[in-house]
Amino acid sequence: MSLTIKNLKKPFYHLASFHEVVRFFTPNWFAVTMGTGILALVLAQVALPASLLLTLARALWALNIGLFSLFTLLYLGRWLLYPQEAYKIFGHPQMSMFLGTIPMGLATIINGLISFGVPLFGYVAVDIAQQLWKIDVFLAIGCGIGVPFFMFTRQSHQLSSMTGLWLLPIVAAEVAAASGWIIAPHLIDPIQQQAMVITSMILWAFSVPVALSLLAILLLRMALHKLPPVALSATTWLALGPIGTGSLGMFLLSQQSILLTSNSIFGPYSHVVAGFGWIMGILLWGFGAWWLLLALGITCHYLRQGLPFNLGWWGYTFPLGVFTLATFKLAQLTNLSIFSTLAIGLLVLLSGIWTLVMTKTVRGAWSGKLFFAPCLQESQALNKEAEEKLL
Repeated sequence: MSLTIKNLKKPFYHLASFHEVVRFFTPNWFAVTMGTGILALVLAQVALPASLLLTLARALWALNIGLFSLFTLLYLGRWLLYPQEAYKIFGHPQMSMFLGTIPMGLATIINGLISFGVPLFGYVAVDIAQQLWKIDVFLAIGCGIGVPFFMFTRQSHQLSSMTGLWLLPIVAAEVAAASGWIIAPHLIDPIQQQAMVITSMILWAFSVPVALSLLAILLLRMALHKLPPVALSATTWLALGPIGTGSLGMFLLSQQSILLTSNSIFGPYSHVVAGFGWIMGILLWGFGAWWLLLALGITCHYLRQGLPFNLGWWGYTFPLGVFTLATFKLAQLTNLSIFSTLAIGLLVLLSGIWTLVMTKTVRGAWSGKLFFAPCLQESQALNKEAEEKLL
């Protein structure tokens, strides 16, 4: 009995072996791939052919593929070696939300196949992107339905404890929708193009209305119960994710609606779809600008209290990244220099944040302090309390 208690007192961040890295690996690590991938995609918006910036963007994309592959192996290893402990994630009210980061991290790799892979490998990159997109859609739908189902049936939630984390499993579908609109014009078969455009419209509708309804509740929660704890400071930025992705998706739809013109059913309405995409895109961008300014103000408020680092800091990167992409797209569609200037400014901010967060993540991973599973930690704490009562 004394040996068991001694083991329980051991810090959770102390890694005695690679097996413990696997044991404590959780899906919030995939947020690293989201932030790294989105920075590569944003850099591609301003990189010139054969430029150093394009080389950097490709390097980040390649790094992202390596990180995603490593994290996938580690998480699969946890399910294979510690299935009972891994299963506890479905009952955890916070960690389960990070399951949505898996398809969103994959989406950045898929989009990179179009931005970086096509010039390097030709149409084979499009084919790979199309197949990976099908997997991404399956995962996004699974997260969008499965996690809310567990919220309703086995998790404990309160309005006062609600954060932007609730958005993560919901937003994955609209991220997949944006990827579909990026891939569609590169397909050869017009039928496949139209199918991908229409499927992406469904995925967008599968996610955005739910996300906007959650945002309304989140505003009410913050008005009634004030800001989340300082450890969850980055969650205030997560709301910018569905807004920015929703805006980007609508701008892409307004461009790709031309692929529907040859369809006997949707063809006559393709111009309506284009107009709808443009109007919704600009409205959501304006909403995103409001939330961005609010998030900056809230972050300044947190800075006065001191911000302890955790993996949640990656929540600063992806939402800002997708809003930056939407801003670049808006600049392209309007040809207004004000949006180009703003997009460059957001890119500089994103690059600085990514550099800071990645540096702290590498240090934390090297020391082992970032490897812990809250669902397992709570379970072991309960076991410890029970054993102390027996003694």
